[in-house]
Amino acid sequence: MRFSTKTSLMALAAVATTVTAIPAYAEGELNLYSSRHYDTDERLYSDFEEMTGITINRIEGKADELITRMEAEGANSPADIFLTVDTVRLTRAKNLGLLQSVESDVLETRIPAYLQDEDNQWFGFSQRARILFYDKEAIENPPQTYQDLGNAEYEGQVCIRSSTNVYTQNIVAALVDHLGEDAVKGWAEAVVGNFARAPQGGDTDQLRGIASGECGIAMSNTYYYARALRKGDSTMSEADLARIGWVFPNQNDIGAHMNISGGGVAANAPNKDNAVKFLEYLASDQAQEYFSAGNDEYPGVPGVGLSESVAALGIFRPDVIDLSDIADNIDAAQNILNEAGWE
Repeated sequence: MRFSTKTSLMALAAVATTVTAIPAYAEGELNLYSSRHYDTDERLYSDFEEMTGITINRIEGKADELITRMEAEGANSPADIFLTVDTVRLTRAKNLGLLQSVESDVLETRIPAYLQDEDNQWFGFSQRARILFYDKEAIENPPQTYQDLGNAEYEGQVCIRSSTNVYTQNIVAALVDHLGEDAVKGWAEAVVGNFARAPQGGDTDQLRGIASGECGIAMSNTYYYARALRKGDSTMSEADLARIGWVFPNQNDIGAHMNISGGGVAANAPNKDNAVKFLEYLASDQAQEYFSAGNDEYPGVPGVGLSESVAALGIFRPDVIDLSDIADNIDAAQNILNEAGWE
């Protein structure tokens, strides 16, 4: 049974009886709770089923809804895997006792240590660089670091997502780890002073703001722009896309911030062995290549080839901060954003 990402918690609760009826304990089953909403992931699932003979039963929804559901189900939860697109929700699931530690030589070998939870309760399998985009016609000297976004010369130019967005929280939490709370508080206040408009919309909306001339500078994950290069965008012409330049920030020090998509084995997984097999499959070359080719992401496993759309953005130095350190600073980041008046 599959639900769209727009499925409400109420709707999820309403089908609890049906979902529980899934043969969760049957051999050859895997119950996947996922907030990834990409149609291109269909290939990941079908290939895994074909390779292993394991049938995937998917429950899809927003990450917070799925976490609430797993809490409510408790020890009787049929969930085997929790899969989502940000460190914040993975850490929240761990802290609520919804995940368990995994011992896997495959995961230990293939997934870099900084993409692993310190207790091996979750792993990052794909990455998106959060970088700076700018209007090449309006901005002669684009910012070269995240810190530059607070420079006075960019007053009225910056478009960015809201303080409630996990990508915003993650980048601020990473900067707290690198620079300290006091420095980041001053930076956040300066960035708010440079807003071209109140924070609004998703990452693609920030890029559209540049194309429309409303924004001079924006922050976005790379895969939104790479996808537009590969597939086009109904609201942006080729000329609009050509107008947008990009900078991988902080190449002389901390590197470009990376967001992840990752997952872990549920604490009460009835099909734990199959769950571990699925995570190991996500770390395989085949799956890693598809994260890039199908969804314009960077593989989590080093050395895996990039799709043309991703490679077109160029080579860069990523920030290899331990994701557990980002998770530890989320509360501090949220406080800083609130105090700075970052809506």
